[in-house]
Amino acid sequence: MDDVQAPVIPIIAELIADSPGTISLGQGVVYYGPPPRAYEALKKIHLDGKLNVYGHTAGLHALRRQIADKLLQENRIDTGDGYTIIVTAGSNMGFLNALFAISYPGDEIILSVPYYFNHEMATRMVGCIPVLVDTDEGYRLRINAIGQAITPRTRAVVTISPNNPTGVVYTKESLAAVNRLCRKHGIYHINDEAYEYFTYGKEHHFSPGSLADSREHTISLFSLSKSYGFANWRIGYMVVPEHMKTAVYKAQDTNLICPSITSQLAAAGALAIGRQYCDSKRTVIAENREIMLNKLSNINDIYTISDNQGAFYFLIKVRTQLDDMTLIRRLIKEHRVAVLPGSTFGMSGGCYIRIAYGALSRENATEGIQRLVYGLKDIACS
Repeated sequence: MDDVQAPVIPIIAELIADSPGTISLGQGVVYYGPPPRAYEALKKIHLDGKLNVYGHTAGLHALRRQIADKLLQENRIDTGDGYTIIVTAGSNMGFLNALFAISYPGDEIILSVPYYFNHEMATRMVGCIPVLVDTDEGYRLRINAIGQAITPRTRAVVTISPNNPTGVVYTKESLAAVNRLCRKHGIYHINDEAYEYFTYGKEHHFSPGSLADSREHTISLFSLSKSYGFANWRIGYMVVPEHMKTAVYKAQDTNLICPSITSQLAAAGALAIGRQYCDSKRTVIAENREIMLNKLSNINDIYTISDNQGAFYFLIKVRTQLDDMTLIRRLIKEHRVAVLPGSTFGMSGGCYIRIAYGALSRENATEGIQRLVYGLKDIACS
């Protein structure tokens, strides 16, 4: 554990606690909570006396059927032959389950930089080696570089689209290229799709698990945390090749036994409504995005920004001699606004920060970005 980076969210939370009134543009959550239908579904606990005992390791059969229908209709993933659905305590658990199932200590997992910090942390925790591959200047995948990084010890290539922390939406062509590369080398393609409903403009989400000849080597991770406001309810699911089922069951049974019944029932209620719930809420987030882009344009001489059309993040590089944590401490202390350091996502060679805008009302978004713009201008130019 000495080789695993400390989780950054609690560190920033402590700094915020010492500066009351700080607006956080840090943690990646949404401003809304679960739909009423999710709460209504919880009433089943009182009606079924069998729900208080241990459930199936992979989750409720009825919920998995709902998920299968959703995957077929929305993601074009047919789970009827060759895939297995496993309900998890969020997609982070799904990722850890996958690593337990496919790797030996010392194996290599390819992560594109910037990576999602929990993916890098989990890779180290299971004794694997994260192999880091840079993205291009627009934070898009470099397929040739990924191919060159593959060795006999490589077990998987990880992609996240829409991406955390950049907000970039990978194209169908690039994800398909990674998937073909993995099939060619007999390794796994792990694709994290937690932000599948959060795209803007003309961009569209694509699931590589829907590709022909992908079911033997593709692992797809999903979460209700963002789309349905379930962050603290810890519920998600993974779609894995059938041959992985027993190995994943071993990992999940050891760590969790079974997903929480309350969260599963709530998930069933939310999925009964479907993505329209998130779509109706995303308008505010899209407006926040435009507010922030407009405000940031006033200081475009001191930063560069990711080409983002998804999730609810910007990754910007600030032209300053300060390191990212020094900049962040000053932003919190002097300007009462918080962001996350790019170094926790693997960024080096400059001062990078991630800005999140999903958790804010319009008023807080406007005030928060004004503080950030003023703070960056004040600190970076001083």
